[in-house]
Amino acid sequence: MDFTDTAFVLSARRHGEGDLILSCLTRDHGRHLGLVRGGASRKQRPAFEIGNALAVTWRARLAEQLGHFQAELLTAHAARVMDDADRLAALGAAAAVIDATLPEREPHGDVYEDFAAFVAALAAGEVDWGLLYLRWELQVLADLGFGLDLSACAVTGATEGLAFVSPKTGRAVTALGAGRYAERLLPLPRILSDPQAPVLPGDVQQGLRLTGHFLHAHLLEGPGAEKRLMARDRLVERVGATGTP
Repeated sequence: MDFTDTAFVLSARRHGEGDLILSCLTRDHGRHLGLVRGGASRKQRPAFEIGNALAVTWRARLAEQLGHFQAELLTAHAARVMDDADRLAALGAAAAVIDATLPEREPHGDVYEDFAAFVAALAAGEVDWGLLYLRWELQVLADLGFGLDLSACAVTGATEGLAFVSPKTGRAVTALGAGRYAERLLPLPRILSDPQAPVLPGDVQQGLRLTGHFLHAHLLEGPGAEKRLMARDRLVERVGATGTP
């Protein structure tokens, strides 16, 4: 059993004295794990920083085995954000979300392409990192079948004045449509329903709390998934602490 593909590093944890267990997002084979012999060495370790693009070959005797990776560094994206703590945190959070929510070995070409675009924009440094991350997370929800419907009020059909989202259906609701149930709904920052709206203080953090509800409710996979989202939790705190709009 073997394949060759391109991939992004999601995580790399030490195994034994000098090896790594690599988790990566491949273009055609989904989220995939494998052992990298000598990956923890001083020479090889820099290639396996989160977000780096690799050319990988995976081999195993049986399909159900962990298998081994051989990897070649294509683009050191991590190095481009290493000196910017905010962008580095956003990159780590995005990788953690993919690592915690994507089923192993299930192809998701749309998730791969969206992650590639996110990493490239983050490394370029030309856009607001907080808003970039929030919109990427919304797209991941959509890619995995849990997209939010922010086009019109689920109660009145109005397309303006959307203020809340149903925690069950993911559909937007106006203040009028919410009525006495407003306290049970999730606040919707205007930047998510109106792309032209200015970004106000607290908008991004409020948006991340909204997307976080659906990530936790629908997409966490396997034991320890909550713990693997700690990088995202720290990003939400960072957005508030840095005063990002």
